[in-house]
Amino acid sequence: MKISLVFLLLFSLSLQADAQAPMIITKYSEPLSVYNFTKSLVPSQGENVFKKIFTQSNYNTKKYQDLIAALDTLRIEYSYQFTEYPYGSKVPGMTTGLLKKNLIAANSLESFKLSSVGLIPNKNLVQFTQILQAFTPVYKSLIYEPNKAQFEQQLATIQGFVKDKNLAGFFMAGAKFYGTQWDNSIPLEIVLHPLPNSEGFTAEAFYNIGVSAIQTNLKDYNVLLSVMMHEIFHIQFDEEPLETKFKLESWFFQNPSTSNKYAYLLLNEALATAIGNGYVFEQLSGSLDKGEWYNWPYINQLAKEIYPLVQTYLKEGKSIDQAFVDNYIKIYEKNHPNWFKELNHTMTYRNMLSEHQSDFQVLSKLYPYCSIFEAEDQISEGTIEKIKATPLTKIILVSKDHPTTLALIKKQFPELKDWTYDSKKEFTISKFLDDHTWLYVINQTHSSTESLMKQLK
Repeated sequence: MKISLVFLLLFSLSLQADAQAPMIITKYSEPLSVYNFTKSLVPSQGENVFKKIFTQSNYNTKKYQDLIAALDTLRIEYSYQFTEYPYGSKVPGMTTGLLKKNLIAANSLESFKLSSVGLIPNKNLVQFTQILQAFTPVYKSLIYEPNKAQFEQQLATIQGFVKDKNLAGFFMAGAKFYGTQWDNSIPLEIVLHPLPNSEGFTAEAFYNIGVSAIQTNLKDYNVLLSVMMHEIFHIQFDEEPLETKFKLESWFFQNPSTSNKYAYLLLNEALATAIGNGYVFEQLSGSLDKGEWYNWPYINQLAKEIYPLVQTYLKEGKSIDQAFVDNYIKIYEKNHPNWFKELNHTMTYRNMLSEHQSDFQVLSKLYPYCSIFEAEDQISEGTIEKIKATPLTKIILVSKDHPTTLALIKKQFPELKDWTYDSKKEFTISKFLDDHTWLYVINQTHSSTESLMKQLK
């Protein structure tokens, strides 16, 4: 992609980045980098560049393998819901996010430990800190020191780009579009760490922080900055005021389209992609990215299709309104009338009931791309009521007490009032519910869970 400075295109955004715009801080955090490195070594993370470098090094000994195994089983993740918000409209509070925030703020692992007391059990916190302390020299030896000179030059260049290319202006334009209220005394922090021997990079955002691994051979900083803004726009979507969340949900749910729920579930990612990978990249480079904007086809395609609509609202300084939602749904339904029937799409947002937790792993194996996965290992009147209340694809796998459980499911879903079945026989059924989500019921007597799930249609 050709890099060019298009100051006229940036001018309209720069007007919005007045003295009230939040400060954007670009930095490196050794404690967070050590955590990200160490976490990448656990078996569940699959193959990655950090794991490859570590495996081939002299540090790949029983001592460190035992520490990796300890981290893999150490519980540091607890969550809480913001229950007054509409379901799925606000990211739950996560102790992992708070721990990472404290790692970034800390000047040592000892100060991190002291500031994090109370977030997780003290025994877990102490063990977690000890593991990071053990891996700090490993990380420095294998990753940071060999790439230090190049990474520090990249960091200095990016710090200049953030200021010169006015990322604060993009943030303000996004805040107007989302209707987000942001206290501009709260800075945005972009935290970078080196990623050697890689063709791509990863990014995430939480609270007021965006984190990205950066390839040590990266030259096109427009790509990196647009991806970082993509993550920051997720923050803005999450921080929409409560009344805006309710309005947005009502505009979607009152729309008569049969695709309204699944279009709603795609909204957050489609908007961040259209604004970050589309609009911001175009402003920075002077032309739209002709490649893929996202690595999941549903998001990639929809983001590109809604881009003209999003671009108009951004340029006119308009916030999301009911007309935007109606046009968004119209684009989704016109271009993809059968998406709401495709399992690869609908299983991205799912809620499953099963007596066996291993069934959840089978579902994840068959449909690994997942944005929301709720699960309960009991099937009861209460759990069925909970699953009914979520605007997600619903899967209920019955493996015991078949007559009683199937009768309960039929009673709880009015759409199944004419359903007939033989509880002694295996079967799978699908039903498009009145709330415009799918219900799948699996009656299992002898076949494997995987073989039955593959029969879903």
